[in-house]
Amino acid sequence: MQEPKPPVTKPYTFVFSWRRFMVHSTILGICLTLGLLSWYFGKPPSIRFYETTAEELLTTSIAPGIDIALDTRSSIAVKQGEILEAEFFKGNVYFDIHKNATNQLEVKVGNAIIKDFGTRFTIQIYKNGHSHIAVAEGHVKVHVASGVYQINAFEEADFDDVNISNHRLIDNRENIAPWRPR
Repeated sequence: MQEPKPPVTKPYTFVFSWRRFMVHSTILGICLTLGLLSWYFGKPPSIRFYETTAEELLTTSIAPGIDIALDTRSSIAVKQGEILEAEFFKGNVYFDIHKNATNQLEVKVGNAIIKDFGTRFTIQIYKNGHSHIAVAEGHVKVHVASGVYQINAFEEADFDDVNISNHRLIDNRENIAPWRPR
């Protein structure tokens, strides 16, 4: 009886195929795209939320050289970055920005944006949607739909998303934030 012969194996030879090349290139491209997207979106922004109840006041530092004081029933969100971005939702807030502060500050109130330049100022939001700003020291710029307005030290103004009204001098500096602990 004869023994069966082992199968003859041929040496592997590479055969180029455009179809195989395109499939592997597509898989590699998708992996590269997903890797870049995970790197780009991987670091979520650092957002801190501050809120006070009916009985409490809050005074804290949100960045080196930038302090805030929140009145009762007030809330604000602060996003860390090269420019410190804060969004003020309700109540009263007092900002104390030292001249040597390393971060700049932008405060969003509705659609209005307030840019600060080393100052002390307060913002109040009323229930009817209007807001009030009073500057104790330095100046701020208020960006609303109708333009950019500068509010200087010892001045106050009412504003909403569109316009600024009642821009006037402050008669008493103590009225800027009377609720704030000294």
